[in-house]
Amino acid sequence: MKHWILLCAALFLAACATSVERVAPDSTIDLSGAWNDTDSRLVAEEMIQDALSRPWIGEFAGRTGKRPVVIVGTVRNLSHEHINVKTFVADMERALINSGRVDFVASRDDRGEVRDERMDQDLNAREDTRNAAGQELGADFMMQGQINTIIDVEGKEQVRYYQVDLTLISMADNRKVWLGQKKIKKYVKNAKLRY
Repeated sequence: MKHWILLCAALFLAACATSVERVAPDSTIDLSGAWNDTDSRLVAEEMIQDALSRPWIGEFAGRTGKRPVVIVGTVRNLSHEHINVKTFVADMERALINSGRVDFVASRDDRGEVRDERMDQDLNAREDTRNAAGQELGADFMMQGQINTIIDVEGKEQVRYYQVDLTLISMADNRKVWLGQKKIKKYVKNAKLRY
């Protein structure tokens, strides 16, 4: 009997052990049906492709002879769940900068730290290596947006609908020069509990 109890305990502990498997960062794994890294990547890719294909970039470059400078404003999460908006925005910034057609300036939060460093340089760095205040690049456009959800639940089934809207606004005259939208719809069916 004692051996039987030890065997059952060992099997129970083995069944409860954590298992970890490394997977490719771009692989699609959907455990809960909630917003995940795949959704963030798909939305960012489609938004980037759309933004780069629209006339606002060419019109601005033709008028000014330079690349447009963009700053990211607020992208609000108005969904029913926690969504890390920063990873999504970082994907967008990286791809737009790497396209060579758009420049970005630091956000309000990032600028504070850079300005503090510039003030420290003014007091402590050699004159030939200092970066002077008042030389920042101003933004031509601000990107703002929001993520919304609609959740429809019946028993163990649910439909999760996500809508991401981004807007690019001209800093000079408040014109909306680009509106991006991506929708994702997921059907989630929860399995019955098994003992």
